[in-house]
Amino acid sequence: MPEDDLNHESPGAPPPNHPVTRPAPPEHTSPPRRKSRQAIAWIIVLLLFALAFYLVLRHHGDTAQKAAAGSRRGGFGPVTLTVATASKGSIGVYLDAIGTVTPVYTSSITAQAAGVVTAVHYHEGQLVHKGDSLIDIDPRTYQAQVVEAQGALDRDTNLLAQAKMDLARYQAAWARNAIPKQTLDDQEKLVLQDEGTVKNDEGTLQFNQVQLSYCHIVSPITGRVGLRLLDPGNVVTAGGTTVLVVITQVDPTTVIFTIPEDNLGQVQSQMRHGKSLLVDALDRNQQTKIASGKLMTIDNQIDTTTGTVKLRALFNNKTGALFANQFVNTKLLVNTIDGVTLIPTGAIQHNGQVSFVYAIENNTAKVKNVKPGVSDQGITAVQGIDPGTVVATSSFEKLQDGVKTVVSKEPIPANTTESNTP
Repeated sequence: MPEDDLNHESPGAPPPNHPVTRPAPPEHTSPPRRKSRQAIAWIIVLLLFALAFYLVLRHHGDTAQKAAAGSRRGGFGPVTLTVATASKGSIGVYLDAIGTVTPVYTSSITAQAAGVVTAVHYHEGQLVHKGDSLIDIDPRTYQAQVVEAQGALDRDTNLLAQAKMDLARYQAAWARNAIPKQTLDDQEKLVLQDEGTVKNDEGTLQFNQVQLSYCHIVSPITGRVGLRLLDPGNVVTAGGTTVLVVITQVDPTTVIFTIPEDNLGQVQSQMRHGKSLLVDALDRNQQTKIASGKLMTIDNQIDTTTGTVKLRALFNNKTGALFANQFVNTKLLVNTIDGVTLIPTGAIQHNGQVSFVYAIENNTAKVKNVKPGVSDQGITAVQGIDPGTVVATSSFEKLQDGVKTVVSKEPIPANTTESNTP
C-alpha cells in the first residue's frame, strides 16, 4: 500500500499513538424507577378506594339518620301509643322502712320443780290457749310435802283450839277470883303462840302447794308452741336455765321498724293531734301487702350510731300471715294530700333539666313541662297540667313535639329508654 495511503487518516479514526476512547455504555436505570412508579400508583389507587368507601358509608349514615328523623317526626305515618288520663284525687305521703315481726309476748318456760318428766301434752307447732296443759313432772315428792304440811297445820290448829278453851275457863275462874291473875295472863300468851304456829303451818302448806303446782306446767299465754325440746323420761332441775318450751303470741302481733330521726318530727306531730297512723307490711320484694295495722308507739331514744329511731306497729294476725322474726318492708302513712293531679309515673319523662309529659291533643303530641311531687304505687302527683289531660304512656323513643299519634287499644311494651327531647 502506498505510504500516502498509510498516512492518510480515515474519517472518524483516532489519531495514531493515542488511546482509543470508547463510549461508556448507557446507565441501567429503568428497573428501579419503574418499581417506584408502580408503588406510587398503588398508593394512589388505595387512597382512592378508601375515599370512595368513606363517601359510601357517610351517604348511608346520612340516609339512615334522615330516615330515623323522618320516622320520629311522623314522616312515615303517625306514632302508635297508649295513653292515660290525668285525674284529680288524693295521694298518701309514706315513709318506707324495713322491719321485723316481733310478737307482743314470747314465753320461754323453764322448770321450777325438780323431777322426771312424765308427760308432754302439746304437739309441735300447736296453737295453745292460756291455761292449756303442756308438761307434767313427777309430783309425788311434792305431794308428800303437802301432806306433811297439812298434818302439822291440823295438829297446831287443834292445839290452838285447846288453848282457847283453857283461856275461856281461866277467864271464868278469874271472874270468881278462883285463880291468880298470872295464870290467866300466861294462858293468853299461850293462845297467841299457838296462833303464830298455825300461821306458820299455813305458810308452809301454801309453799308446798305452790311447789306441787310447778309439776303441772300450763301455758301462760295464748300462742303457738315451737319444736319440742324434751321428751318424757328426761330429768329437769328446779331453777335451771334449760328451756322446756317456747310459746309466741301470734294474734295480735307487732312489727318493729326504724325511721330516720329527720322524719321523727312529722310523725310526732300527727300523733300529738290524735291521729291514728296506718302502717302496711309488705313482702321482701315490696310487691305484695301482707297485712295492715296502725302505729302503736315510738321508742324513747334515738340510736346515735345510726341516727334512727324505732317504732312499733300493731297488726291483727288472725291468718298467721306475719311470722315471728320475719323480715318485712313497712310503709307508714304520715299524711294524705287531697285535690292533686295524678298521672302514671311512667308517663313522666326527663331530660336532665326538666320533667315533662307528652299531652295528646287532637291526635297530636305536645310537650308540657310538669313538676313531679309525691309518688305511690306507680302514681305521681304533678303540677303543670290539668285533670282530664290525656298523656302518652309509651313509644317515647318516637315521640316529639307536633308528631301525629294513634291511640292503641292494646298495651305496647314500655321502652326503658326515656326521651331526652323536651
